[in-house]
Amino acid sequence: MTSERSGADILIETLTELGVEVVFGYPGGAVLPIYDALFKQDKIRHILVRQEGGAAHAAEGYARSSGKIGVVLVTSGPGATNAVTGITDALMDSIPMLVITGQVGTSLIGSDAFQECDTVGITRHCTKHNYLVKDPAELEGTIREAFHIATSGRPGPVLIDLPKDVQVAQARSKPMPVHPGYRPQTEPDPKLIETAVEMLAAAERPVFYTGGGIINSGPAASAALRELQALTGAPVTSTLMGLGAYPASGDAWLGMLGMHGTYEANWAMNQADLIVNLGARFDDRVTGRLDAFAPNARKIHIDIDRSSINKIIRAELGIVADVGRAMEAMIALWKQRGHKAQDLDNWFGRINGWRALKSLDFPNSTTEIMPQHAIRRLWEATKHRDPIITTEVGQHQMWSAQHFHFEQPNKWLTSGGLGTMGYGLPAAIGAQIANPDALVIDIAGEASIQMNIQELGTATQYNLPVKIFILNNEYMGMVRQWQDLTYAGRYSHSYSDALPDFVKLAEAYGWKGMRIEDPAALDGGIAEMLAYPGPVMVDCRVAKLANCLPMIPSGAAHTDMILQANEVSGEMDDEAKALV
Repeated sequence: MTSERSGADILIETLTELGVEVVFGYPGGAVLPIYDALFKQDKIRHILVRQEGGAAHAAEGYARSSGKIGVVLVTSGPGATNAVTGITDALMDSIPMLVITGQVGTSLIGSDAFQECDTVGITRHCTKHNYLVKDPAELEGTIREAFHIATSGRPGPVLIDLPKDVQVAQARSKPMPVHPGYRPQTEPDPKLIETAVEMLAAAERPVFYTGGGIINSGPAASAALRELQALTGAPVTSTLMGLGAYPASGDAWLGMLGMHGTYEANWAMNQADLIVNLGARFDDRVTGRLDAFAPNARKIHIDIDRSSINKIIRAELGIVADVGRAMEAMIALWKQRGHKAQDLDNWFGRINGWRALKSLDFPNSTTEIMPQHAIRRLWEATKHRDPIITTEVGQHQMWSAQHFHFEQPNKWLTSGGLGTMGYGLPAAIGAQIANPDALVIDIAGEASIQMNIQELGTATQYNLPVKIFILNNEYMGMVRQWQDLTYAGRYSHSYSDALPDFVKLAEAYGWKGMRIEDPAALDGGIAEMLAYPGPVMVDCRVAKLANCLPMIPSGAAHTDMILQANEVSGEMDDEAKALV
């Protein structure tokens, strides 16, 4: 850009050149010059949300489902602070996001002006990086650098705080050096890859422990995981954020691991002699009590974030690299050296013994809808359409992870690290914007859905055929479950009194509203939801006191699982002990 432009025009023109097609936002006084610039162009589509938190979560859903960056535009003060939860969520789950916040004029900064807040200070610890731009000539370079930081290395949110006078002022963009200070390592060290391949070739009880880093790396990384597994024969488990990187129908699939993971996944991790961590971070929901985690396994940790390696669990071999590139290097070397898959029959024999416990089974009922059964029937009805599933946070989220089986990456959008209630609906909106022909379903709880229920209006405005499938047990279910286990059933404020009529609420927003109460009507109700061409909210009344099991209690070892069969005592039965 050689001629003088306003800061607002520089912003819009630079975003356009960087390939931005969609911005999620909400106008206010401190960003009106930018909104005026948006009005005068037709390259970028603006999606008007109903609250700034919804904009951030919608941008997350857009980014997670498409592989592109999500862009957010909000005003100063409460506009910025309302977006903080979504920004933090994106940081925890490594979602690439650019957040543009308005700010009061530079001469007013620090004067407690109307709708002023220290946005840079507030967001310093929940962004990868943030900027306060005071010179419009520096804006283009800042935006380009922000894009680079948000999308390279471990992805995450970057924020640009833009005073109103800078948006109005005229300037000619200054040339800036190409990102001199941030060059993440993406290619693996060949010597470390050689060590990793030899460790894997020698292992008798290997496990691939996969995470969201594989999905962030792109479709090629998921393909590489599948090829690496086929070459080595090793079983695969996944974190909550990694579901879909390896197909749930694969013979080597162990299911999700961790607090609500399968019996076979957690015991395989415990009894493995080699754990290959591919783009995961050994978080507490996976490891349980650290001193009891996989005591006899050597560990390889591959991660693009150098700080994640040896942060929680000590690894015998740490490799800093893009996990997709690292797996491709391992595949090439494995083939070059003529390695064959180890004979893992004994290992899979033990795994199949753990599988035989069928840890995800649950008591069914002909008089009330079991939530697990509802999820399974939803999966059966939709699997041929390869839907995109979002969730809120709570029991329904874990049941979805357990019972909805994902074959491909970028189809499972959920709040992992921060556990944000209210994520699912705006994320579904963002995913539907990015994938207009896809079936997008938000599996929700009756408590979580109310956190951002105003975004029903956004879906209506843009004719988005999002489906919401509420598992309504009239409790904040995960809170109630913990109160049962830890607080002797003292249900302190976990019952959802004064729930709205979700059918009437949906209709008030122009959606189709439905209620399913009878198990015999479940399949028909799901079919009716799917057949409707527009947005649908289903109030599915499920068993009130069903628990999400298996479960590792807080502070317990990762093998101390409460199963359906021993829910009351929490003790491992004799059959289970015999399999260890």
